[in-house]
Amino acid sequence: MKKYVLFVALAAVATALSTRAGELRVPAFTAYLDPLDGNAEVSSDHGVSGWSDPTQKILWFGEIKMPGRLKCSLSLRLPVGTESKLRLTVAGKSSMATAKGAGDDAVNISFGFFDIASAGYQKFTLESLNAAGQPAGDIEALVLSGAAATDAQFNLQPRRNAASVHLAYPTSGFTNIDAFYCEVAATTTPLWTYFEACGWQRGYFGMQVNSPTERRIIFSVWDSGNEAVSRTKVGADNRVTIVAKGEKVFSGDFGNEGTGGHSHLVYNWQTGEKQRFVVTAKVADATHTIYSGYWFHPQQKKWMLISSWNAPKDGAYLHGLYSFVEDFGDDNGQLNRKALYGNQWLHTADGQWHEVTAASFSTDPTGKANRFDRFMGIENNQFFLSTGGFIFGFTKFGAKFNRPATGRPPEDFELSAIPKK
Repeated sequence: MKKYVLFVALAAVATALSTRAGELRVPAFTAYLDPLDGNAEVSSDHGVSGWSDPTQKILWFGEIKMPGRLKCSLSLRLPVGTESKLRLTVAGKSSMATAKGAGDDAVNISFGFFDIASAGYQKFTLESLNAAGQPAGDIEALVLSGAAATDAQFNLQPRRNAASVHLAYPTSGFTNIDAFYCEVAATTTPLWTYFEACGWQRGYFGMQVNSPTERRIIFSVWDSGNEAVSRTKVGADNRVTIVAKGEKVFSGDFGNEGTGGHSHLVYNWQTGEKQRFVVTAKVADATHTIYSGYWFHPQQKKWMLISSWNAPKDGAYLHGLYSFVEDFGDDNGQLNRKALYGNQWLHTADGQWHEVTAASFSTDPTGKANRFDRFMGIENNQFFLSTGGFIFGFTKFGAKFNRPATGRPPEDFELSAIPKK
């Protein structure tokens, strides 16, 4: 994990399933399943398919900009001679409709009109009223029309992840930065979220929710060169090599997002608990730098080395410093992810700590075009990043914020511990 990988949607799909005259077709491949562990599946090829569990609901979310009446219909496929009874709930009102199968031909059923009283996000909840095991239908699209559909904002692309959101820290005026310190407290922690604390031009360092039972501290460094997918294609002269790692830390390769050396410690870090990170740079010679990631163990009350990597074709100090929140799954992008980032400090090779109290906001292509529920701001005297949850409003791309200074450098971190070549 996990440098964000740009998603390129197929133009033909977007064209075929976008707004038609007088109506908005919201593709089923943008829907979410609640709960995830039913038998329905969501795919860019087939929309929602295999739905026969009445305990599982199909959800869409969209921003209504013009209050008024909203007509809601559904396009779906059913075997010839079969029926499916469905219920759609919008803005506190539920309406039922029955679909009759026509085989490979899609049928359209109407749930009538819903009154949308005010602008903002609305949830569209589709339920099956059929017996367990009976096909409810393969869903192609939610179809909206009427005054409230005017200029409505829905994600129309297959990527269902919440947007990735980033903090960029200004470093102009500083040279030879050999350490970057940052504190992070994740306040909402859905599955498949990476909270990155210390990012720089060559790697990333943070914490991740991998499963209901596993969380990790992750430190990774990119290889040199331009290989994006397979590390087997990276020659020895471009590979980062491990120098050292901490107790119980796994190390190996990564790919598909650039390539490089990956390391992680399985540790059940706690939601809401402050985590402390330092990434360091030791210039080994004119063409090599050793990058190390240190994490403060909350239970052991001491700094722990995660790993150190020798990076070839480098010889530079830290620059391009940033933090981010990433939804690296595809199934629960409707959930909110949020973290507080505070007390950032740079250390320069002349032995001085310098506090960083400014940051600017950016987002990925999903956040620019399809998902506007992404935010940055100041909370409890710290920066915060928030993405997903279909929360009304957004933060302008490039917005700049300043947090109050703390005056508390990480004096308990021993810089002399930086591994040497």
